[in-house]
Amino acid sequence: MEPALNTDFHRIKRLPPYVFEEVNRLKAKARAAGEDIIDFGMGNPDMPTPKHIVEKLIETTQDPRMNRYSASRGIPGLRRAMAAYYGRRFGVKIDPDREVIATLGSKEGFANLAQAMTAPGDTIIVPNPAYPIHAFGFILAGASIRHVEASSPEQFLRGIERAVRHAVPPPTAVVVSYPSNPTAQVVDLDFYKEVVQFAKAKDLWVLSDLAYAEIYFGDKAPPSMLQVPGAKDIVVEFNSLSKTYAMPGWRMGFAAGNERLIHALGRIKSYLDYGAFTPIQVAATAALNGPQDCVDEMRAIYKGRRDALVDSFGRAGWSIPSPEASMFAWVPIPEPFRHLGSLTFSKLLIEHAKLAVAPGIGFGEYGDGHVRIALVENEQRIRQAARNVRKFLSAGPSIAEAGAARTAAQ
Repeated sequence: MEPALNTDFHRIKRLPPYVFEEVNRLKAKARAAGEDIIDFGMGNPDMPTPKHIVEKLIETTQDPRMNRYSASRGIPGLRRAMAAYYGRRFGVKIDPDREVIATLGSKEGFANLAQAMTAPGDTIIVPNPAYPIHAFGFILAGASIRHVEASSPEQFLRGIERAVRHAVPPPTAVVVSYPSNPTAQVVDLDFYKEVVQFAKAKDLWVLSDLAYAEIYFGDKAPPSMLQVPGAKDIVVEFNSLSKTYAMPGWRMGFAAGNERLIHALGRIKSYLDYGAFTPIQVAATAALNGPQDCVDEMRAIYKGRRDALVDSFGRAGWSIPSPEASMFAWVPIPEPFRHLGSLTFSKLLIEHAKLAVAPGIGFGEYGDGHVRIALVENEQRIRQAARNVRKFLSAGPSIAEAGAARTAAQ
């Protein structure tokens, strides 16, 4: 007789089904059958990590002392490099000992801070659509989430004001993310000034996700909220080396800003991890302190892919709004398929156009009229996908009818 163990775990019950997994299973099944699926689904940088960063990793790994436990907060040289980045890029002075901390990627750092700052019953304001960890990091920490529609930055700002006015108890924090994943929206410094002014008036902490700050395609680089005078009183900002230096698997990010939040994050991390492998931290220091022409080259590649996507898909009959920043395009579902929703549409694309995208519903209910296309395939593959899309759209009504029938039967 099996013991009557409780397997109805509270935090697991609070998590919704992972929508992207349905698309991933269909994609894997098609590939197992020998089909060539062009994958725009996951924002997984495909370019090689710059050579000088890899060489520093190899060099440091050969030192036997580097195999020991590392520093959870980040080695001092790395924290100085992170602070120096803020000085160069944003003109913001950061104390490397008290106002910045290395994290195992920005995602993990965000979730750890949610654990550190959340009390049972806290309400957190989160944009919708949004990167899933922005909501689920706090859900896992025991908070309640107030979703605010973020079809535009202006709409999100108005929604924050309404949410604070009507929420009982009052919210304790708000999450902001620009350039946005998934919508690719950008904001200027005036927007951040409004957020900081409002948050201070309402006693709100602000968590800003700046992971895509270096992937922009115009002349004006995205700002940091910490550029706003007095922002460090209430703001902590997360950044990542994953996109900037094509290091996603290295798991290296950092948080900077309010000293009390950074201290709380450090306390939680000291119980949860010993920090990244020291050679990775040394290589990350070399990335931040070294030549930055690799970042310019990466940015130019993404811009070329964006332009190829907008041009070729537009010619195929699917209009793509041109993103100003990030490695994504946030794309309305074509009219003949819009009534099906983003999940069914994404499945139809795999089956009939042999390409994978991320369904907007995976980023929140307000994303269901869109799909996210990641710029992680080269220009030749993008144009190949456009040819598939042309054929797909030409057979649109019959495919949409079959998709609707299948959805109704489920």
